[in-house]
This record gives sequence, structure tokens and C-alpha cells, in this order.
Amino acid sequence: MPEIEECTHNCETCEAACSSRKGGKPQDLYEPVNASSTVKKVIGIVSGKGGVGKSLVTSLMAVMFSRKGYKTAVLDADITGPSIPKAFGLNEKAMGSEQGILPVQTHGGINVMSVNLLLENADDPVVWRGPILAGTVKQFWTDVVWGEVDYMFVDMPPGTGDVPLTVFQTLPLDGIIVVTSPQDLVSMIVGKAVKMAKMMDIPIVGIIENMSSFVCPDCGKKHYPFGESKLEKVAEEYGIDILARLPIDPKSAAACDNGKIESVINEEAADAANKLEEKLPV
Repeated sequence: MPEIEECTHNCETCEAACSSRKGGKPQDLYEPVNASSTVKKVIGIVSGKGGVGKSLVTSLMAVMFSRKGYKTAVLDADITGPSIPKAFGLNEKAMGSEQGILPVQTHGGINVMSVNLLLENADDPVVWRGPILAGTVKQFWTDVVWGEVDYMFVDMPPGTGDVPLTVFQTLPLDGIIVVTSPQDLVSMIVGKAVKMAKMMDIPIVGIIENMSSFVCPDCGKKHYPFGESKLEKVAEEYGIDILARLPIDPKSAAACDNGKIESVINEEAADAANKLEEKLPV
């Protein structure tokens, strides 16, 4: 297993978050949440590559838990490609107080923080280098007045770069959900996200396959546009549980585009939320 770059191989003085670190997780490395906030469970949504529907899954999980009556929040850590505000139809800007930055609340009461809630124009590009991106994610945790939160979902950028590493090292993640799609290439890349999580000693709650199939509106037959799913093989190979297979749903896609994700009825996502609730109860 490759070593973390900063590791000195002396656990008494080293601050690197190696999986082999003596005494378990390096709790002292975690950044403190905002003093006016209490977050019970923090769940990261990750993927090995972009375009698999990670933000859709994040939004759906937040919606499902909010419907269950939990106080729910979304921290949008995808700084250069934020899409959470669009899915929830959030156009207002985040404001500040003496306590910190105030998140924007969705129609259903979900607290959201995203860089798009701070930019003057939603389509302004974020052309920042890695350290600034990582610092922004830290501030979303430490400087935002989240209040009382039962479940926080962190929408992470794809891959295994600076921002995912920052989240893994500085936020007290209770677990991650890996999002994939049926193609062989994506299944291979899933391994990178899984192995990174294991290197950082972050529990993997399960895997969700998006765009698994679709039902023909004319004949009602189920089709598999990306071929036969390899999800069972991938889950068995890495020893992780399958939470759901989400079908291609034009209504869900349209709801995201129109900022109405909270109106979506999705049985598969609801089942995934039930399984997640059982694994990580508050």
C-alpha cells in the first residue's frame, strides 16, 4: 500500500493520516465545526470520475432524510463544479453574521453551502489552485453556522485530488458512499476511490449504481443502455454493500434542471436512505 506523502514513519510525531497510524484515526487533525453548530453524522458522496451522477445522489439522499424528519444539510465541496444550488433552485446569496456564514435553506428546510452561493454570478468560473480550493472546503465546515444537523452530506469532486484528501483528513466523516455507473471503465475507477478511503481509514457505507437501466415509456420493457451491470462483482471484490441501483429517470433529471429536486419521488433512493439510516443511526 502506498504511503501518504508527508508520513515520517514515526506515529508519535507524524501528523499524516496514514491507515497504519497507531491508535486509530488521528482525531486531533479534524477541524472543529463552527462553534454554533452540532453535526451528528457526516457522510461523503464520492466517485472515481465525473459524470456518474454524484451530485444527484447527494441531493436525493438529503431530500430523503429530510422527508424522514431529520435536520439535514449539504456541504458542496465540488468547488469548481458546484451543482447543488441548481438542483434545489437556490438563487439567493449566503449572508454573514457575527457567528459566521449563514447557509441558504431550501424550500424543504435543508441547509446548503456552496461556492455558487457566494459568487456574484452563478456561471463565474472558479479558477483557483489546489490549496485555495482545500481551504475553502475547510471554511465551509468551520465558518458556516450549520446549527443543529442530524445528517450532513458532503458532495465531493470526482477523483482523488486535493479536495477529497482535505475532506478525508479534516472532516470527521462517519462514512462514504461511492457512486458509479455500469460501464466497465467506471467500475475500474471505483477501485481508486475505494482504495483511497481505505488508506485514510474512512468507512465505506456502500455503493450506488446510477443510470443502471431505463423503462421504455411505450412498451414498459426495462433496458440496459450501458450493458449488463457489474455491480455485484465490484461490490464483492472490494467488500462493500450495494445500497441501490438508480434507473435513468427523465423526471428526476428535469427536476434537477428546474431546481425542484425536492419534488422527486424515487423508490430506489428511498430504499438506499433506509439502508443508510440503519447503518448510521443518529
